Order: sequence, then C-alpha cells, then structure tokens
Amino acid sequence: MSTHEASAGEEIDAIITAVGGWRAEVLAALRRVVVGADPEIVEEIKWRKPSKPEGVATWTCRGNVCMADVLKKAVRLTFPQGARLDDSAGLFNARLDGSTVRAIDVFEGAQVDEDGLRELVRQAVAQNRKG
Repeated sequence: MSTHEASAGEEIDAIITAVGGWRAEVLAALRRVVVGADPEIVEEIKWRKPSKPEGVATWTCRGNVCMADVLKKAVRLTFPQGARLDDSAGLFNARLDGSTVRAIDVFEGAQVDEDGLRELVRQAVAQNRKG
C-alpha cells in the first residue's frame, strides 16, 4: 500500500468537490483560466489553519499570482499585487481600498470574463518576473 501524499492539484480538486454546486463550477472555471495563462504557473496549497484545514488554493510563478477563497455568496480570486495591474476589463470588484491587494468576487450566475482574467494573470506573472 502506497503512502501517497496528495499533490496540490489533487488537493484543489478535493476543495472543488467538497464545495459543490455553482461555487465549485466557478472555482473550476477560474482555475482553468489561471493555470492556462502561463506555462510556468504552479498550483500550491497555502495558509492551512485549524479553521481552514484544507488551506487556500494558490497559484504561483516566482511569487504569489493569485489565490481563491470560497465564500458563502461568492468565489473570491485575490491578487496580492492587484493595485499594480491594469484592470482595463474592470474585473476587480472587492478589496478596492487597499494599497496593494485587489480581488474579484464572482457571484452565482455571473459570467467570468476569461480574456480579461487571463490578461490580469499574465500581468501578475510579469510583475513577479520583474521582481
């Protein structure tokens, strides 16, 4: 019997399965766009704590690119350096008052602007590569 330790991708699959419903569909869709935006993006699980033992789905490339939180009424995609990105598609709709962080809350029934999101992810990766 193998003592297989789950990969981050498998753990994110488990988070999606556990959430279920529309939030699972949204998280899976966001994940597809983020992972597809750059071949060097890596999936990780970060910030495990007793109140959130599954941790937070995080996508990195030379630093954090974005992370997903499943909220009661939305799925939130947070960009730690979001204020430095050109959000020409107007996707950021949460955490707008901070000096660095920006987030996108996706609510039930909302359509994700995949092209706009892909562009934000590519910009975030470019910022990380600059250092």
